[in-house]
Amino acid sequence: MNWLGIYDSGLGGLTVLRAVQQQLPQEPVLYFGDTARVPYGTRTAAELLTFGREILTWMGEQGVKMVLVACNTSSALVLEQLQREFPWPILGLILPGARAAVQTGRRIGVLATPATVQSGAYPRAIREACPQAGVWQVPCPELVPLIEQGRSHTLAARRLLRRYLAPLLSVDVDTLIYGCTHYPLVDDLIAELLPPHVQRIDPATALVRAAAQELDALGLRHHGSGRVRFGVSGSPQVFARRAQRWLGSLPAVEAVFLPQCQELPLAE
Repeated sequence: MNWLGIYDSGLGGLTVLRAVQQQLPQEPVLYFGDTARVPYGTRTAAELLTFGREILTWMGEQGVKMVLVACNTSSALVLEQLQREFPWPILGLILPGARAAVQTGRRIGVLATPATVQSGAYPRAIREACPQAGVWQVPCPELVPLIEQGRSHTLAARRLLRRYLAPLLSVDVDTLIYGCTHYPLVDDLIAELLPPHVQRIDPATALVRAAAQELDALGLRHHGSGRVRFGVSGSPQVFARRAQRWLGSLPAVEAVFLPQCQELPLAE
């Protein structure tokens, strides 16, 4: 089977999976969550390159035909190197997200992980697409761990989002990019805190649209049942339980053993 691969540090890639199921419902998907090493947003480029190589090597052994890097940090820091090293198309989130944002506004805010913010990838991509656009970024180091711990809709999460959004509201952004695939999982909370005119951009939608065009161009579009296979580097049971909230059912998840991968503790 020629899988469409998706990989992320954990639950965030489910937002890309959701976009695939909406736009490419017949594609078989191989989903990998690197839950033993979540979060990625404070990792170095060297670490992310090592992780990406391990994951893509495993995905190649399973028979992928294309991989979507469902992590903005990896897309910002190591996508081009991975594209050079592996033989099938590998697509990232930054360019599709930036291009979607400039179609809706000119005062663009970006919520992202510290590493994505420090990379400057979104401001570069946005200004390449529209030199007149203004860009303001806010690093959100505490948000991914909160979501991965199953605490996405707590009072602590609301307070955290209010603090992260405040600098963007103070400069009157008209567009907000979710610069991490985890953030659409709290879209309902963010929507409550934003003025109605602010457009929220989920780069996953644009990424999957680009993937569909690439699959068509290469003659790789699949017409099947849309099966999804889940693998994680950490605990399959913990991932399944936490993913159930967004999938609507408890998924079957397998443990995948990657080289040099030791699980880090994550609070229940």
